[in-house]
Amino acid sequence: MITTLIVPGLDGSPAPHWQHWWAATDATAAMVELSDPDRPLPAVWDIELAGMILRHPDCVLVGHSLGAVLIARLLARWPHLRVRAALLVAPADPAKGSRIASFAPLPNAQLGVANTVVASRNDPWMSFSQARDLARCWGAEVVDLGFAGHINVASGFGPWPMGKELRDDLLLQTQPVSGAGRAPLQLGW
Repeated sequence: MITTLIVPGLDGSPAPHWQHWWAATDATAAMVELSDPDRPLPAVWDIELAGMILRHPDCVLVGHSLGAVLIARLLARWPHLRVRAALLVAPADPAKGSRIASFAPLPNAQLGVANTVVASRNDPWMSFSQARDLARCWGAEVVDLGFAGHINVASGFGPWPMGKELRDDLLLQTQPVSGAGRAPLQLGW
C-alpha cells in the first residue's frame, strides 16, 4: 500500500485545514507530527521527516507552506531517501517571516523525484513567479490555482479533493514498469 505522508507547515494544520481533512479521510495517509510547529527548527524537522520516510519507504509526500519547503530541503540534501513523489502546495519563502527564516536558502536543484508545485497568484508567502521559478529548478510541474491566497483555511480551503487528485496523478506518472511485454532474456550458450 502506498503511504501518503502529509507534512504541515508553520503552526501545523489543525481542523478545518485541508491537510487535516485529508489525513482523516484517506486510510493510506498519515500526518507527520513535527516538534514545536510554532517554533520550527530545521535540523529537528529534517530528522523527524526523514524518520517517517524511513518507516514508510516509497511514500508520496504532501507538504503545505513550510512543509513544502521542508520536503524540498530534505530531498535536495538526502537524495538516497526512498520517496516516490512530492506534492508541494503553496511553498513559503523563508524571507517572508522571522519564524521561518532559518529554513533559507531554498534549494535550487532538481529534487530527484516526480513533483508538482501548486501555487497561487496572490499568495502572501511566495509570489507566483518565484514559485514557478522554483518549480523549474526542482523539475516540477506547476499547477496555477489562480487567485487562491495561501491555499489554507483563511483562503477558503477546508476539504480539498483536488489535492488527492494531484497526488493520484503523481502516482500514475510514477507507476513501476511491469515485466509484461518484455522479450525474454536470450542467453547465447
